[in-house]
Order: sequence, then C-alpha cells, then structure tokens
Amino acid sequence: MSNIAELVQKVIAGDWKDIARLTQAAVDSGMKTEDIVHQLQGGMEVVGQKYSSGEYFLPNMMKSARCMTIAFDVLKSAMKGIKIDSLGKIIIGTVKSDMHDIGKNIVVSFLKGVGFEVIDLGTDVSEEKFCEAIKREKPALVGLSSLLTTTMYEIGVVIKKLEETGLRSRVKVIAGGAPVTENFAKRMGADAYASDGGQAVAICKRLMQA
Repeated sequence: MSNIAELVQKVIAGDWKDIARLTQAAVDSGMKTEDIVHQLQGGMEVVGQKYSSGEYFLPNMMKSARCMTIAFDVLKSAMKGIKIDSLGKIIIGTVKSDMHDIGKNIVVSFLKGVGFEVIDLGTDVSEEKFCEAIKREKPALVGLSSLLTTTMYEIGVVIKKLEETGLRSRVKVIAGGAPVTENFAKRMGADAYASDGGQAVAICKRLMQA
C-alpha cells in the first residue's frame, strides 16, 4: 500500500499514531500538496458517509478530525504559497439564546475536512450578527443551528431579517439541530435541512451547484 493510501485509511479509521509520519512520507515522495489535501478530504467524506449511515458515531468522527488536524499541521509549511481550491464559503452559527455547540461543531469539522471554508460564529448568534457576517464575509451558504425547542423559531427570525435587509437572495440557507425537522426548516424559509454532519456535506455541495 502506498503512503497516501495508507494515510487515507488511517484517517478513515481514526488512527492518528502514524498520521504525521505518513503525511511527511507523502510530501517527501514528491506528491503535490494539493493532491495530498484532496485525498485527505476524500477520506473525510467517507467518514461522513459512515456517520450518516450509523456505522460511525461521534467518537469515530472526532478521532478522524484529530487525524486531519495532525496531517494539516505537517502540511502547513508545504502549503505556503499554494492555493487550495475551496468548495465554497459558509457562515455557521447557533441561533440567539442557544448556547449549545456540539452538533454545530461536528458539522464544522466535516465541512472543513472536505474542503469548505467555514466561518464559525459560535453560539447565541443574533440575526443582526448573521447579517453583519454575511455583508463582511460574502458567503455562498449560511448554516443555522438550534438545539432547543425554545430557540428553533429563531431560524425563521434570522431568515426574515435576511429578507428585510436584502441579503436573502445572496445566500442559500441550511438549517439543522436536534428539534429541527426538514418540514420545520422549510416552513421557516430555509433552502435545505441536514440531520447530521455527513448529510450536511452532501447538501452543501448540492446547494453550491444549484
């Protein structure tokens, strides 16, 4: 098995012990840095698929995310001056009055892992802060997360504010979180709904092509 193939398999398995060595070996072999990154991103897509299918759980995903972090730390010096194509820019945050971030952080890990540029606004993000970030960052996508039944209607508040400020037509909105359903997300005015990080990757890719 080649260094890069073994590296990708280690990422999928969440086995970080040899990640640094295998990443450096791939660099030393003369393989282009951007090609290494694309291979790693492909591995994270597999992790996302396994997570969505129920084969993998949160600990598996976190181990694979740690592998990616180690690999990118090794690649940092080699990546200087090299532009890695982004799949698109997305702003994401947990809505106002909601301090939960585990689900959001999982989605962020998956999106970053496969090549999206993610601007994470954190938790308790007001509709005004979402609007300010959209004006500043000019993303293609906006992710709204709610983990409480008492805050899930904030998804609609944010979308209404985007309409009032003329920003709604600039972005596609994806919503998710424990109490959120696809039907609810659509009623609030979202373009799409994702139940987990793996599904979010596929949906964000689809929205970027729409």
